[in-house]
Amino acid sequence: MSGLFRSRLAVDLEAFLTFKRSLGYSYRRNEYVLRSFDRYVAAHASRHGSLALDRLVDGWLCRIEGRRSVTIAADLITIRQFLLFRRRSDPQSFVPSRTLHHRSMESHFVPYVFSRAEILAVLRHAQALPGPPLHALSVRVLILMLYCTGLRPGEAIRLRLADVDLDGRSFLVRQSKGKTRLVPFRADLGRELRRYRAKRPAGSVGDTFLVQPDGRPYTSMVAWTTLRGIFVRAGLKAPHGRAGPRPYDFRHAFAVHRLTSWYRAGANLHARLPWLSTYMWHDNLLGTETYLTATPELLRLASRRFEDHVRKAGPKR
Repeated sequence: MSGLFRSRLAVDLEAFLTFKRSLGYSYRRNEYVLRSFDRYVAAHASRHGSLALDRLVDGWLCRIEGRRSVTIAADLITIRQFLLFRRRSDPQSFVPSRTLHHRSMESHFVPYVFSRAEILAVLRHAQALPGPPLHALSVRVLILMLYCTGLRPGEAIRLRLADVDLDGRSFLVRQSKGKTRLVPFRADLGRELRRYRAKRPAGSVGDTFLVQPDGRPYTSMVAWTTLRGIFVRAGLKAPHGRAGPRPYDFRHAFAVHRLTSWYRAGANLHARLPWLSTYMWHDNLLGTETYLTATPELLRLASRRFEDHVRKAGPKR
């Protein structure tokens, strides 16, 4: 690990990363966060004199315009844990508040909600991926897992063989957001998973369910780069820039399409919304509401239901 960090905080950062991994955490994404903070400190802090950590943390969090507030909050958690660790040896060291806010942290992000036609187009482009047939099959199955169950992308690629119960039709999602849960799935997705499982290389490296054609597990970078290329070829995303769908937007589509189906069926949404919240593993309904973007179809259905309600109520006497 020597040489991983370059700033005045290098020794403390390496010690913190070693400490976290000694506890059994992989800390892969967090390592990228720590290295980013290290680069910022190296570029903006003098090699001598006092270290203005409060200004450095604030400047680093707000260095990129338009970042999602949830991403900034996640980065803040990692840096706050590091600075709490550092305080053990320097009791006067700055530690940011959990509620640190900045006006640039306000999110103006609007999720991309795939239409059903776009989901089918994405699947067609996944099936047409060049290379070994297993590559196209793995990516197709990943997309179906994300869209049909609302799994977070990281949850899907971390699933182990033992976590996928094809007979009981459920995923065991281990320690995601600090919790472990069962995610049931339908028989049609089960058939796709069985087909993939039968063709998965027996000599794969490790025991992750989804693997690349050479048997190695998918990394976040490989999976996201592949999906981004599919979005571009499907005409949903420009070759460059951040506009357009992201892998996480399959989760938004899952929530919105489920809500739309309930509307069509005339279900009581007030009674059903807790079901969706529990299935998506949110602490409360507020967490689920962030996924419920009002699509034109959903607005039409809501308007139609309201009109029917008014018509049945009749004029007041």
